[in-house]
Amino acid sequence: LVSGACFADFGHDVTCVDKDERKIAALHRGEIPIYEPGLDELVANNVKAKRLDFTTDLKKPVADADAVFIAVGTPSRRGDGHADLSYVYAAAKEIAQSLQGFTVVVTKSTVPVGTGDEVERIIREANPSADVVVASNPEFLREGAAIRDFKFPDRIVVGTSDERGRKVMGDIYRPLSLNQAPLMFTERRTAEMIKYAANAFLATKITFINEIADLSEKAGANVQEVARGIGLDNRIGTKFLHAGPGFGGSCFPKDTKALIKIAQDYDVNLRIVESVLAVNENRKRAMARKVSQALGGNLRGKTVAVLGLTFKPDTDDMRDAPSIPLVTGLIDMGAKVKAFDPVGMEQAKGELPDITYCEDAYVCAQGADALVIVTEWVQFRALDLDRLKATMAQPVVVDLRNIYRPEDMEAAGFTYESVGRPAVQG
Repeated sequence: LVSGACFADFGHDVTCVDKDERKIAALHRGEIPIYEPGLDELVANNVKAKRLDFTTDLKKPVADADAVFIAVGTPSRRGDGHADLSYVYAAAKEIAQSLQGFTVVVTKSTVPVGTGDEVERIIREANPSADVVVASNPEFLREGAAIRDFKFPDRIVVGTSDERGRKVMGDIYRPLSLNQAPLMFTERRTAEMIKYAANAFLATKITFINEIADLSEKAGANVQEVARGIGLDNRIGTKFLHAGPGFGGSCFPKDTKALIKIAQDYDVNLRIVESVLAVNENRKRAMARKVSQALGGNLRGKTVAVLGLTFKPDTDDMRDAPSIPLVTGLIDMGAKVKAFDPVGMEQAKGELPDITYCEDAYVCAQGADALVIVTEWVQFRALDLDRLKATMAQPVVVDLRNIYRPEDMEAAGFTYESVGRPAVQG
């Protein structure tokens, strides 16, 4: 939806197709099915300008199109962790029936190396006369900042060696050339690999700093200063060096898993990526033990307030959110859990039905023995500490995102635990 709305904003005519009739009906009413800052206005403006439309029938849009983007989900396949490509292949088969004239079919979904070959085979088998080029164009949009990332990208990767395909893709992205966006053309398989390699590397940076945080905590160092000290080295960089409860979301967990499976298919061992995945899984559950230790090692009958449920701020996405194993771990240890999230509570109810949802942070904290900050929403960065302390049963805060300064929490009278920094007793 972000890609479609942004392409329309460039002046292209875009039709977004989905099988879900309720979703398309909601879009026609101006209702956006995901939370993404600025997306509602962008969609409304381009619908009004008649550049953006929504439908459940792909026949006419595909027949009229110069380019068709496949942007369906590729979740982890149950049982073996491979990327489930059934939606991609079904879309390719359906698209093939309606192709007319020269068309570039572009895989935007995150797919294993070689998927483009199979998409091309499916299309040619279903429609041998189709004049088609299959290209790869992985997306690198961050949830919560997706529109800006689309309009000011670090790079645009297009995998095709066909000159006609390159021209169509170059024309589609030409409006971005004013921002000097580097358009990088590669072989199709290389483009597919770039996406997985990028996500695996970022996941590795997160996991590395989390392990350094654990050591810093025990050794009496401050991981935030360690991260800054190494991040100012241009070879390392400051991004993705924020210690926390482990990565989640719709990309890193499934893509690291899928990359390991791809490597196994080629008889290659990705030991670093395997370790990243294992360490991250263990970490999420360990955060519940961290809360337990802050309350003396026993959560039976205690009430824990959780602030932030989505895997990151500025999204309502609960997929693989660290809050899920944290909350289930707290419940398993006998705690009662109350929670508040600015936009993710409706989505969270399906994943975490056995907790109490609250209308704001202070109602959530009322009567709690400990408060846990899980997602670094801006709303949680300047809480009224005196009000918080007055409403809690015990002044214990476990800050899994390091958004407060230990000295400030100590001065306010809190027992304060963070990640990779010395604990303080209020």
